[in-house]
Parts: sequence; structure tokens; C-alpha cells
Amino acid sequence: MNGNWLRVSPDELERARTDLGWAYELAMTERDGNSERWTATGKAWNSLDFLLDRLDFEIPLVLGANGFVELPDVEPDSDEMLDFLEDLEDDWGYGPPSYLTPVQVASAASRLASLTEDDLIGDVDPQELSRAEVYPGTWERPGELAWVAHYLPDVRSFFAAAAKNGDAVICWLD
Repeated sequence: MNGNWLRVSPDELERARTDLGWAYELAMTERDGNSERWTATGKAWNSLDFLLDRLDFEIPLVLGANGFVELPDVEPDSDEMLDFLEDLEDDWGYGPPSYLTPVQVASAASRLASLTEDDLIGDVDPQELSRAEVYPGTWERPGELAWVAHYLPDVRSFFAAAAKNGDAVICWLD
């Protein structure tokens, strides 16, 4: 399971809202072309989300704040939810994508600009992530927190570029 982000213009975001198939093709093209508009956090997505939340980061960077698809009011792991997700137009991986608006991206970029790797992991006990069952669940191994922190400079750069261009960001797990 890997976290992904795609920078899109406001017009592209509007198109994605009505055509997830088009958005999926754009995302795969940008990812396969190793475009600067796409980046990923690999398996560190859940730990990054956990660590940012721990710092009261108000924008849900990893999973997005807005959904393209209204999820049905059923249990998350129910057969009804699984059927719904299977019926999505394209395979986005683990559920439908979500997004951050250009305003949310700018706010996130501003907050990320001053965040250091030490801020992210400096006083964190790896057992805290283990107790919270944070994916990928290998927190007993030395260097795991540093592995998560090494993504931060790229995350800062990605969101700074998105904010500079007035872009939104599509977020998904695959």
C-alpha cells in the first residue's frame, strides 16, 4: 500500500470531479512519466499521516480532505462497501481518491515550510506507532522513524511547487 499525490490545476480538478476515468489516466501518465506533478510516500503514508496528526497538522495531507465520491453510509469493511468500491470507474487502489483544494495546498505548504525532520520524529517513541498499529508496522527495527523523515524534504518541495502554481492535489492509496 503506497501513498500518492498528483498536482492538478483548478480546471483539471473540476474535470476530475466529473470524470474520474480521465483523472486516473492523467495520474497514471504522470506517474509512469516520473513527472514532477506526481510524487509518492511509498509505504510511509500512514506513519507520515500519524506523525503530522500528532503535531496538530490541520490539513490531512496524506488522505486528502475532500472526496470525489460520496461514500455510502455503511460499515467500512462491509460487503456493501466492498461492492461500492469495486464499482468505481477505475481502480484507484484502496478506495476512491480524495483531494486538497488550492487553498488547502497553500496552507499545507506554508506549515510544511518550517517543519523539520526533527520536528516530525524528534520526540517520538517507535512503540507509540506500534501501539497505534501504524502501517507498515515495523517500528521495532532501528532507523524506521528516520526512514519516514527522509520523505519530508520531497513533501515540502512538492507542496511548495503546488502552492506556487495554485494547484490542487489529488491523493490516493494504491
